[in-house]
Parts: sequence; structure tokens; C-alpha cells
Amino acid sequence: MTDQPPLDYEPIGSNAYKGPIPDKDATNMAMLCHLLAIFTWFLGPLIIWLIKKDTSPFVDDQGREALNFQIIAMIVTIGCVFTFCAAPFLIAIVQITRIVFCIIGAVEASKGVAYRYPLTLRLIK
Repeated sequence: MTDQPPLDYEPIGSNAYKGPIPDKDATNMAMLCHLLAIFTWFLGPLIIWLIKKDTSPFVDDQGREALNFQIIAMIVTIGCVFTFCAAPFLIAIVQITRIVFCIIGAVEASKGVAYRYPLTLRLIK
């Protein structure tokens, strides 16, 4: 197993992950947080986050990130339902965007890189 060299720069954003370099188990669990969100919305990331948040700072960070994004995506989807005329089109766009960002998050987490979803409010801190 090769260790990643430490970053020689500060990640952009005040809420960027600043913990230790994650091990393989942590990257797998973080990746699973993002992937399960595709099928289970917030339930999969919530379960993994609740189980692993105290043992791995990386899973804690990525679990919270996945949860925040899924909560925002659910709120936007529910809002789209109430627009009636454009609801199917808007819901399709939200779902496609959600799936694409979840896949990107899973790929980044599998590399040990903390992923930040764009346009997401950090509701769970």
C-alpha cells in the first residue's frame, strides 16, 4: 500500500477536510456513502455516517457532505413537485444532476480526496 504525500497547499474553502490521510477502509466507506445515496437518497449515507463518524474523520466529513447534498436535492425535488407545469422536466434535471455528482463524489472519495458538492448548504456540521 502506498501512502499519499501530504498536500503542499491548503484546500480551497473554509470547510475543507483538514484531517489525516484516510486509510483504505475509510476511503471505501466514504465512497459507499456517495454511491448508496444514488439508490437510497439520504438513508444510506446516514447509516454509514452514524456508524463510522467516531472512528474515521474522513468518513465523518464525506458522510456529512453526502447527507447535506441529499437533503438539499430532496428539498429541491419536493419544490419541483409543487411547480406542476414544469415538474417532470425539473425533477429529471435534479435527478440526473444528483446521480452525476454522487458518482463524481464516489470517485474522488475512492482516491482519498474530500469532495465538496457544488451549490450545497452545509446543514449538518
